[in-house]
Amino acid sequence: ISSPFFPRDSSWDAAYERELQTFQDIGDTGEIWFGEESMVRIIRWLEKHNVPLDSSVLDIGTGNGVLLVELAKSGYMNLTGIDYSPSAIQLSEKVREKEGMSNIKLKVEDFLAPSAELSGFDICIDKGTFDAISLSPSDAVGKRKLYVGSLCRVLKPEGFFLITSCNWTKEELLNEFREGFEILEELPTPKFCFGGRIGNSVTALVFQRK
Repeated sequence: ISSPFFPRDSSWDAAYERELQTFQDIGDTGEIWFGEESMVRIIRWLEKHNVPLDSSVLDIGTGNGVLLVELAKSGYMNLTGIDYSPSAIQLSEKVREKEGMSNIKLKVEDFLAPSAELSGFDICIDKGTFDAISLSPSDAVGKRKLYVGSLCRVLKPEGFFLITSCNWTKEELLNEFREGFEILEELPTPKFCFGGRIGNSVTALVFQRK
């Protein structure tokens, strides 16, 4: 279970502690949230749009940090990952060391109350963190608003925000991020058929900060 950033209970820390132990035992990095294709989709978009390799990238709720490793392998140099769970950051540090990617910066951060130094990013990426916050048993609406406010603070004007979600449709995400962001593109995701209707189980969007 590698959803990065869950309501403030111990379940995610416990999950990451298990993944950390597994990594130490057998070198398995754990589950890739949304699968490898989600990482490929993000990297292809960055490459297609000639996003400079020195652009500052923030992975919100980095989990095991595998996305950052893949970005580094693709040539991106200015990479930061944050997670609310200290165990997740410990795991991502070990993955970083194993892969020899010492230039990836990793920090324990609560994105709903980010530190002042977390600012000025060209690109922010979210794979499942907004989903997890949305499932919070207490004040999910308020936490979603805090998330959008934090995103406005850490992302530069005209910066890109790439979000992958399994909880929200395109229309719902457009509504959630209507203040301060405009949609640039919907990225293709796998389709499923149920009861004769075709739909997407995953939504992937690119926004630009106004």
